[in-house]
Amino acid sequence: MNSFKIFVVEDDPWYGEMLLYHLRQNPDFEVTIFKSGKECLSSFYKQPDLITIDFSLPDMTGDDLFKAIRKVDAKVPIIVISSQEDIKVAVGMMKMGVADYLVKGENTQELLWNSILRIKENLQLKEEVETLREELGQKYSFEKSIIGQSRALKKVFSLMNRAIETSINVSITGETGTGKELVAKAIHFNGSRKRKKFIPVNMGAIPKELIESELFGHEKGAFTGAIGRKIGKFEEANGGTIFLDEIAELDLNLQSKLLRVLQEREVVRVGSNEAVPLDIRIITATHRDLREIVKKGGFREDLYFRLIGLPINVPPLREREGDIPILINHFLREFAKENRTNQTRISNAAIEKLMRYSFPGNVRELKATIDLAAVICSDNVINESDITYFSSDVERLFFRENKTLREYTRNIIQHFFEKNEGDVLKTADELDIGKSKIYKMIKEGEIG
Repeated sequence: MNSFKIFVVEDDPWYGEMLLYHLRQNPDFEVTIFKSGKECLSSFYKQPDLITIDFSLPDMTGDDLFKAIRKVDAKVPIIVISSQEDIKVAVGMMKMGVADYLVKGENTQELLWNSILRIKENLQLKEEVETLREELGQKYSFEKSIIGQSRALKKVFSLMNRAIETSINVSITGETGTGKELVAKAIHFNGSRKRKKFIPVNMGAIPKELIESELFGHEKGAFTGAIGRKIGKFEEANGGTIFLDEIAELDLNLQSKLLRVLQEREVVRVGSNEAVPLDIRIITATHRDLREIVKKGGFREDLYFRLIGLPINVPPLREREGDIPILINHFLREFAKENRTNQTRISNAAIEKLMRYSFPGNVRELKATIDLAAVICSDNVINESDITYFSSDVERLFFRENKTLREYTRNIIQHFFEKNEGDVLKTADELDIGKSKIYKMIKEGEIG
């Protein structure tokens, strides 16, 4: 949940402004005030997460407004704020289904604040439960979550079946965009830990100075800015699975701490002496050759052998013969479903053009290519001219000159950094690299 949208219906201008000021102290709350029930109902297209209503409004009573809201939205939580202390009215409104009934007084602001936080917490919990149910309902069957029937992919399925039979650590390798996280999720949600949490962590996307706290947690006052206790990702995943994506990016100094966690099967929060026992499965992934990094001294060999467990290599799309047409149809169905449109068709010439391309960005690039083609095509048919390759633009822009790998890397990151108008997070996401790498290059004057 991002901002939490609250509608306040209150005809008393002074009291309404007081509530508005009080609720806006929470930066997560997006508060809109209305002076009548009709004003509130006419703004329902904004989809509020919670509504507070004054029981006595100039155009309708509290129960009338409650009934009118329920015709538009049967689930949105409603809090009634009333100057009436009539118990029968309060009981009647609670029976109708209001989330809370508050009487105006000295403590109303505090009671309202606590009531909203409680409701917000319950909504988030329900959302998490629904997400888990949806994931369990899909069961991440290999054929549904990882699309394809090629011989290369069937080898992956065979290894995944081996993985779900045990709790052995799994290390997934493969080029960027091949679907390593999908493999990790399929293993988790088909295994014995499927009713526990699956916690993904992109090691390359967390700044070096924050990663220890992010992984292992910290106690209040452990360092400047630690204003409260934080539960780390390992502790959050207890009983389930933690997925450490881009494990090769982990700083050497933290590798020894991760090794200790794996050896002792316990985690100690920063600033604490108390060890928290862990019952956890670890799945790692990287697009780099971790064994080569070990040889060069960039990754601890003892940690490498702790993590490797059952190795699974996800093949690049160019090695998955016959899977491209299957994936094209899958992505077109998904596009139609997500956008509530009729499924876009694709010409044979367009399919042949896609089949001839190597897709250095793999499945992720193919999906982006299909989505774009579905948007720009005419008459709901994708033709050869509608196919635009993202990676080929990079090749055309940068790879005609004789430069070092470092220079090419700098040029590519600079190009996307400028294209995204200096947005570091968007650039990191688009290039699938850690934002800390971009910040470092800016600091060192390599890009800007």
